[in-house]
Amino acid sequence: MIKVLVSGACGKMGKEVVKAINEAADMELVGAVDIINIGQDIGKIAFGQENGIQITNNLKESTEFAKPDVVIDFTQPNSAFKNAKDILEAGARPVIGTTGLKDEEINELKKLATKFSLSGIIAPNFTTGAVLMMMFAKMAAKYFDNAEIIEYHHNQKKDAPSGTAIKTAQIMASTKNCFTKGNASEIEAIKGSRGGISMGDIHIHSVRMPGYMASQEVIFGSAGQILTIRHDSVERKCYMPGILLATRYIMENNEFIYGLDNIL
Repeated sequence: MIKVLVSGACGKMGKEVVKAINEAADMELVGAVDIINIGQDIGKIAFGQENGIQITNNLKESTEFAKPDVVIDFTQPNSAFKNAKDILEAGARPVIGTTGLKDEEINELKKLATKFSLSGIIAPNFTTGAVLMMMFAKMAAKYFDNAEIIEYHHNQKKDAPSGTAIKTAQIMASTKNCFTKGNASEIEAIKGSRGGISMGDIHIHSVRMPGYMASQEVIFGSAGQILTIRHDSVERKCYMPGILLATRYIMENNEFIYGLDNIL
């Protein structure tokens, strides 16, 4: 039985994770951490039935006390790095779904995991469809010299561009170093109107709007044709199979990885 603690348990994603752990035959919820609803029963909040797990507000202390095998973190970009360090230092394996981590932070976490002989995973996106979108984008990148990314999220998402968009650009840029072949010299009348320029000179455009959950388009172009690869997440349940897969994987494999594509 895999013992799991959920960090950010009262958030929209956190509650779905709690329900998924509760329904998984090979997992046991042993802790729930959040900054709200302290002392309340997470089962009652997440799925309307008490399960005896009270919400606490100190991740490191709760991890040391509950002794989970895995801590699944869906919190805020400004706390993701510290949370991951606290999880590793408390002797647990992190599954990090919070985006916004910098490359140097990810590298430091990999070193820390090696120091403590712990596995873990950081994934910008846990939906299998989004990971396949990235894989297909890498395949298409070999045959197109022009590409841009548009990502759409709800207007409560704090970081931009999304971790999925950044990861997609990284994967595409591994095939070639420029996706703006033949583009005219540009003058922006309004700064930022052409989006942010990422790896491979790929322009990323971030849309924040009520009504969206999480969507992304990768647009490729060449003379006389356009190829669009798009993925839409319409409810948070679509993330759960990937999260459970990642949780099981890091229990069986002693490595710290970035991206669900490494285990599919």
